[in-house]
Amino acid sequence: MAHDIRAQLRNISISAQKVRLVVDMVRGKPAVSAMNQLHFMPNAAAREVEKLIHSAVANAEENFGVSREDLVVATIFADEAPTRKWRRFGARGRFKPLLRRASHITVILHEAE
Repeated sequence: MAHDIRAQLRNISISAQKVRLVVDMVRGKPAVSAMNQLHFMPNAAAREVEKLIHSAVANAEENFGVSREDLVVATIFADEAPTRKWRRFGARGRFKPLLRRASHITVILHEAE
């Protein structure tokens, strides 16, 4: 009986474009090897994605009794979160907006057949 084991990380202050670079590398891999790969990546987003996958694995073990060796990262994606707009004033009284982008990350694990 297959379950959708999912975990979400919302309003992380890294742009979705940067998170997608990390997320694309672990899609379709076994969860344990994905966590190992993310642990040694230098990106700031890799640490957050690793913690998210670890949380999803813990959910699977605790709530559904699934072994962590049987789990595969079936779906993982990063969406844009609301952008914070900050003021920066330029020359001659002009307004230069600073966009502080954020993202939402969602991971869905499946049991390997």
